[in-house]
Amino acid sequence: HFYMSRLIAYTLILNQRVQISFISFPQYTVFQSSFTENNGLQVKVLTVDYSDIESKFSIRNPEFPDEDLCYLVPGQRDSILECNFKNDSQTFLIIHGWSVAGLLESWVYKLVSALFEREPSANVIVVDWLDRASKHYPTSAENTGLVGADVAKFVNWLEELDYPLEKVHLLGYSLGAHVAGVAGNLTNNKVNRITGLDPAGPSFENADNLRRLSPDDATFVDVLHTNTRGSPDLSIGIQRPVGHVDIYPNGGTFQPGCSIQHTMKLIATNGIYNMDQIIKCSHERSIHLFIDSLVNRAYQSWAYRCSSKDAFNKGLCLSCRKNRCNKLGYSINKIRSTRSTKMYLKTREMMPFKVFHYQIKVHLFSDKNMTLLEQPMKVSLFGTTDERDDISVTVTNSTVSFLLTSDKDIGELLMLNLHWEKDSYLYGFFSTNQFMIHIFKEMNTFIQQGCIKMIKSKDIYNVTKDFCFK
Repeated sequence: HFYMSRLIAYTLILNQRVQISFISFPQYTVFQSSFTENNGLQVKVLTVDYSDIESKFSIRNPEFPDEDLCYLVPGQRDSILECNFKNDSQTFLIIHGWSVAGLLESWVYKLVSALFEREPSANVIVVDWLDRASKHYPTSAENTGLVGADVAKFVNWLEELDYPLEKVHLLGYSLGAHVAGVAGNLTNNKVNRITGLDPAGPSFENADNLRRLSPDDATFVDVLHTNTRGSPDLSIGIQRPVGHVDIYPNGGTFQPGCSIQHTMKLIATNGIYNMDQIIKCSHERSIHLFIDSLVNRAYQSWAYRCSSKDAFNKGLCLSCRKNRCNKLGYSINKIRSTRSTKMYLKTREMMPFKVFHYQIKVHLFSDKNMTLLEQPMKVSLFGTTDERDDISVTVTNSTVSFLLTSDKDIGELLMLNLHWEKDSYLYGFFSTNQFMIHIFKEMNTFIQQGCIKMIKSKDIYNVTKDFCFK
């Protein structure tokens, strides 16, 4: 439709039949035709036209990640040598999104630096489409097709120079994710990987696969969703899964540290130039989560396959059996399935973002027929390597399973401390009755459980391993 007006199979006969397929776009010519003579035989030759490419391809230097020192120009082989493009190294193409000011944002340079920190010999290229990205949003969204075609031509040119596409990784943020998708759909052969960093929602939530990022656009497509609040038509980030693996940190809706109060503190500290963080904090968190995966290898975040964020918040999905968990970001296991895999995790508000996930399952029961009201309490975990104090939770009536997170790895659980925050009939309720605890710790896949008598000391209940876990 908008991006593909027609698909033409073109047959050229030169001693033997060779098929050449190409795509043409409105106002976009992929091939130019010319005729030559070969032993009296008139042959139609198709050549690629690079003259209408408006996007710029800035190859970066690890010593000056924020400077445009050299541009690769499709069709000009000399630029490969001038820019020191390394044919035996991995290539990353960073594709920005919509721009209000017409300038590259600071995250671009941070991502460039992080990629070089992880892959020092890599070719890191920033795709500059600011002229088309700084229009009114609907126009910029429409321009993703033209920019995607530019990127596809660039990638095809690299392949013509014998550069292997299994070394190409496109990273697109917001509208840039859909640019990457269009490009991946138009390349002669598939690139190895596309990472969508909170792909834009407006104009794309209900778009067909040719207009947006989809699993068909690369050998492997992974997506981070970090700002999917509101109705589908108004959500800043796309809500639907659009990759082989779609990860929704903190449910994908709102990210820790992105509250208005937190942003106002940032403005008070660093100036009014941080005002835009009110809007883009959660949206841009997708980039910083990916950067975190590059530079904090010792603190790798894991996501878990789950049917919904509500089920995940109950701690029901902390299993790694049969590929049910995966790494977030750069080192993700490239597992493809026929359907998109939705995964969830919790994070901190700053780098390193990793937290440890625990499932706490509490079964409260009595000899008497009583209804348990919602009860605020604090949980403290004490383990072989560390401890985590005063994690606030609320226990609802009867049996409850909930997710508990900690930025510390406490090791094997030794003691669980439950502190009821309010006086209630629970004090008397627990004095002679039983309390069931099930604890499941992320990754180590061990289960500790027991049915015990409560140890009463005012409103604090301590459960020790020797006493309750058998």
